[in-house]
Amino acid sequence: MKKVVNFISLDRSSKLLLMESYLYLAWARILKRIPFAKLSSSLGTPMQETSREPGNTDTLKAISKSINLISRYTWWESQCLVKAIAAMKMLKKRKVDCTLYLGTAKDEDGTMIAHAWVRSGTYYVTGKEGMERFTVVGKFAKTTGGMQHAKGNAIKSGERS
Repeated sequence: MKKVVNFISLDRSSKLLLMESYLYLAWARILKRIPFAKLSSSLGTPMQETSREPGNTDTLKAISKSINLISRYTWWESQCLVKAIAAMKMLKKRKVDCTLYLGTAKDEDGTMIAHAWVRSGTYYVTGKEGMERFTVVGKFAKTTGGMQHAKGNAIKSGERS
């Protein structure tokens, strides 16, 4: 009951962001059922990265916090790849470029494990925890072609800041 009261006490924009995160996590979980060979074409340009120019960290932090919070309350699995896909969709909606990274490593038992994370500018939106253990085996650059957040200000593509 306390969590419901906390949610009700939030401002409208925070509630909307949390609801948006929930919907995109559900959408991403459905997409995860598609064979990766088909899904990968929608993730961005393979083996490319977006700029590491610092972006609007307030927006990035809000999306990151929202996805990480809501993912704990979904009744479906919302692990790294689901979070990463949801974050990419939320960033695309806001016309923010990002890169999805896929990595592999071996756990303590020698079993192959995988991880996914998303970076926008210099900020890691999802999956930062433990990413240093993984070797990048794939990356997908998602450019919006619209506005990009640079140094906290929205600028149009092609304009110089």
